[in-house]
Amino acid sequence: MQNDIAVIANITEQGHMAQRMYGTFQIAGRGEGEAFALTRITPRTAVMDYGDKRTLPLAITAREIAEDICREINSDAGEKSFLGVFVCAGEAPTEAELRSAQEKLDDFCRALVAAADREWERSHSFLFIHDLQRRAAKRLGVEKEWHYQARETEECPGCGDRVKPGVAVCKSCHAILNRDKAMALGLVQPPLAVETRVDRSAPPKRA
Repeated sequence: MQNDIAVIANITEQGHMAQRMYGTFQIAGRGEGEAFALTRITPRTAVMDYGDKRTLPLAITAREIAEDICREINSDAGEKSFLGVFVCAGEAPTEAELRSAQEKLDDFCRALVAAADREWERSHSFLFIHDLQRRAAKRLGVEKEWHYQARETEECPGCGDRVKPGVAVCKSCHAILNRDKAMALGLVQPPLAVETRVDRSAPPKRA
């Protein structure tokens, strides 16, 4: 790998933005079905201000920047936190690097879930369970009473209330939102067939 480039790997889907004195960096999250995402970092030059209009340019290597960014992101969730980003030794992470990062992330997720369990036992309030703890439970695949998923909703065209996707009838204004489903559930009656009657008393038309 070229000495003037460093590569940051992110094994989570969560993207990050890092603002440092030498620039702002967007660290990509992995896409669906991907094991990781890569962000390439190039060197920068910072300026040291000594006052009296005296400045000194300070060259910062790409690896120094990458390590600083990862340190900033991983420490954002408190002591011993790890959010899944690290600097690769080469142009892409090795199997050993990925395995080590996965283990560290799983350990941190288990700590988050344990902390959420203690808080739930104390308060039984969703307000004190934060999104990072919910994401940790989802990542570990554990079922917790405090781990709820917000349901997507859509607007009822009749009254504007929020309803779940696929609802047959709006509970507020009783508008029919899915006629086929409403008919299958017996909530509405199928339309009556229109009977066509022939007036046999009228004389037949001549050709």
